[in-house]
Amino acid sequence: MKIALLGYGKMGKVIERIALERSHEIVLKKDENNTYEGLEKADVAIDFSVPMAAVENISNCFHANVPVVSGTTGWLEHYDEIIALCQEKKGGFISSSNFSLGVNLFFELNDYLAKIMASYTSYSVDMEEIHHTQKLDAPSGTAISLAKGVIENSHYTNWTLDKAADNEIHIEALRIAEVPGTHTVTYNSEVDSIEIKHTAHNREGFALGAVIAAEWLAGKQGVFTMKDVLNFK
Repeated sequence: MKIALLGYGKMGKVIERIALERSHEIVLKKDENNTYEGLEKADVAIDFSVPMAAVENISNCFHANVPVVSGTTGWLEHYDEIIALCQEKKGGFISSSNFSLGVNLFFELNDYLAKIMASYTSYSVDMEEIHHTQKLDAPSGTAISLAKGVIENSHYTNWTLDKAADNEIHIEALRIAEVPGTHTVTYNSEVDSIEIKHTAHNREGFALGAVIAAEWLAGKQGVFTMKDVLNFK
């Protein structure tokens, strides 16, 4: 399979290594210093760039008839227009705040726990996410996905980085050098606490998941999620 890498930072380099180990070919390594030349040769593109570049990268893929997997976060205010363009161009698209298998299992666990806890109003929920100091957006896209999972299954209606109202989930976003990503969801009451936590040890899980998603997406049309890739019902 021929892959275009859109974004060639630390994640892009790990994705490149894993893709080559899985016998794929890299036909484009796009960063701020080069063009999209070679994109049209790709069977699929993987976007791990920065928020300000993601919309342009994804749009160029649709115009070139190349399905795209995007792990960039911080650009979702443009999500509806990107989906509209995907549908107009009959493209293929997967966007996820996190492609790690472990994190996607964690998302499922978070949804299930939120459903259980919804009836127990003596508990309040808050979240903490820790990432490396180079991460530009806060809170992380993964933390936002976790918050949305709770909101969809409980009385909560919003998340905030500030002091939370009764219907809001407080997210504490910390930036510490060399931390790939840690996410904690805690339910607190006066008598005890219930906590679930995911800790990434390196970038390997994110990169492998993105390559697996790209392998699954190649040749497909439509808008999909990691639930489709991993066959979560």
